[in-house]
Amino acid sequence: MQEGLAAVILAAGKGTRMKSALPKVLHPLCGQPLLQFPLQAARQAGFEQIQVVVGHQAELVRGAFAATEVSWVEQTEQLGTGHALLCAADSLIGFSGTLLLLCGDVPLLRAETLQRLLEFHRQQQSVVTVLTAEMPNPTGYGRIIRNGEQVLQIVEEKDATEQQQQIQEINTGTYLFDATFVFSALKDLKTDNAQGEYYLTDVVAAAVAAGQKTRAIRVSDPTEVMGINDRCQLAEAEALMRWRVNTELMRSGVSMIDPTTVYVDAAVEVGSDSVLYPNVQLRGTTKIGCNCTVETGVVVVDSVVADRGHLKAGSVIEEAQIGPDCKIGPMAHLRPGTVLAGQNKIGNFVETKKAVLGEGSQSSHLTYIGDAEVGRRVNFGCGTITCNYDGVNKHKTTIEDDVFIGSDVQFIAPVHIGRNSLIGAGSTITRDVPADSLALSRTEQKVIEGWALRKKVKKS
Repeated sequence: MQEGLAAVILAAGKGTRMKSALPKVLHPLCGQPLLQFPLQAARQAGFEQIQVVVGHQAELVRGAFAATEVSWVEQTEQLGTGHALLCAADSLIGFSGTLLLLCGDVPLLRAETLQRLLEFHRQQQSVVTVLTAEMPNPTGYGRIIRNGEQVLQIVEEKDATEQQQQIQEINTGTYLFDATFVFSALKDLKTDNAQGEYYLTDVVAAAVAAGQKTRAIRVSDPTEVMGINDRCQLAEAEALMRWRVNTELMRSGVSMIDPTTVYVDAAVEVGSDSVLYPNVQLRGTTKIGCNCTVETGVVVVDSVVADRGHLKAGSVIEEAQIGPDCKIGPMAHLRPGTVLAGQNKIGNFVETKKAVLGEGSQSSHLTYIGDAEVGRRVNFGCGTITCNYDGVNKHKTTIEDDVFIGSDVQFIAPVHIGRNSLIGAGSTITRDVPADSLALSRTEQKVIEGWALRKKVKKS
C-alpha cells in the first residue's frame, strides 16, 4: 500500500451564480485562475500527488492547466461532494496515507494553514479532521456539531434544525482523511437529504458510528476560507488577495505611496528599494528589478524591467524586455517584442513593436519604431517612423551603431542604415545607406519674395 500525502481538489461545478460562460474555477483572481491558488497551496504544504475533479467544461479547465503536473478525474454527473471524491477513488487505488480535500473555488487558503491542519491531524491520530471557522453570520454554511473535541456530525443548513442554525462554527469544506477509511465510508453514503445528493459531510457521522476519532481545528482568519459563488465575492477576494500581495512586497523592501491603489498580480516580482506610485498595474508574470521607479498610471504586462528602471506616468509596457538604467515615458507604449539592452530612453508618445535597441539608443518623443533592429547610441529625432507595413507584409528596418536621425524621417522598410550615418531631417529613406554617409531626400526649397504682400494687396 502506498502511504504519504495526496490531495483532491473539487473543481467540477458550473458556478451558476457567476452568470458566465466561463467555468467558475477559471475566473481570474490577481491575474491567475481561481483553481491555481488551491493547487499552489497544496503543493507548498507538501502534497505532491494531486487529483483535480472536473465536470462542467472539463476540457476547458484541463486546457488552462496543460502545463501543470496534476491528475484529472471527471465527474460526469453532479451528484454532490461525496460523489465527487468517490470519482477520484480509482485514481488513488493502493493509496493508504493522508488525503487532503480542497475546494477549487476557495483561493485565499494559505499553505501555512494546511500545514497546521496536517500537524493537528497527525497529533490527534483522527480518521477525519475538519478545518472550521467561527462566523458571526453563518448563513449558508454547514454547522459543526460537537461533543467536546469529538465532532459528531456536520449538518448542512438546509437540513439543520432551528437550534443547530444558531451554531457559529462552520464547515469550510477543507478536510484531512485517512484515505482507507474515507473511500470505504463513501461507498455507503445515501441521498436522503434536502438536496438529494451524496454529502461528503456524512463521512463524519459514519466515522463516529464506527467508533473512530474525528476532530476539528479552527482557522485563525475566517477570510482565508471564503468561497467564491458570485462576482461580488470574487471582487471581495480580489481586494483581500491584492492587499496580501502588497503587504508581502512592502515587507520585502518595496515602497508604495498608496498601497490601496496599487494593483499587483500574484505572480509578479518586484525588487527591493523600488517605488510604486498610485494607480500602477503590474500584471501577469512581470518582474521589476531593484531601485526602480514606477510612476502613476503605468501598466506593465508580462514584461521584465531590470534594475534602476524609471517608468514615467501613463506608460504601457507589454511583453517587453527592458535592460538596466532605462527611462520610459511619460505616455510611451512598448508593445510585444520590444527589447532594450540598457541605458535607453523611450520618451513621451513613442511607440515600439518588435524593436530591438542596443545600449544607449534613444527616442525622446513622437516616434514609431516597429520591426526594427537598432544598434548602440542611435538617436531618433522627433517624428521618425519606420514604415514597416506595405498593406500586405511587414518589413524590417536595420540601423547600425552611432546613427543620428533628424526629425520627421520616414524609413520605408526593408532598408539598412550603415553605422555612423546621419539622416537629414525631413527625409524619406527608400534605399540602403552606407556607413559614414549623409542621406537626404528633400525637394529643393523655393522662395518667392514679396508674394505675401502682393496677395494681401490683391484681396483688398
